[in-house]
Amino acid sequence: GEADYARFIDLMSTLIGRLLLIGWSYAFAFHLANGVRHLFWDTGRGVEMHQANASAWFVLAASVAMTAGFWMVLA
Repeated sequence: GEADYARFIDLMSTLIGRLLLIGWSYAFAFHLANGVRHLFWDTGRGVEMHQANASAWFVLAASVAMTAGFWMVLA
């Protein structure tokens, strides 16, 4: 109900709540970017060791960028 929703909003407005929300959005972005990486692997591209390492770093950077962009839009 309304009281539970108000408590949830109050909790998510705290520092710990914000960190949880940022962490969840990062997890979503990481999962999305890594899913795209695996789609490329399914076509046989990017499976060499140096390519896999490069794409792993790209996934990390893209996840941070997507998370930051998402939170900049919300601010």
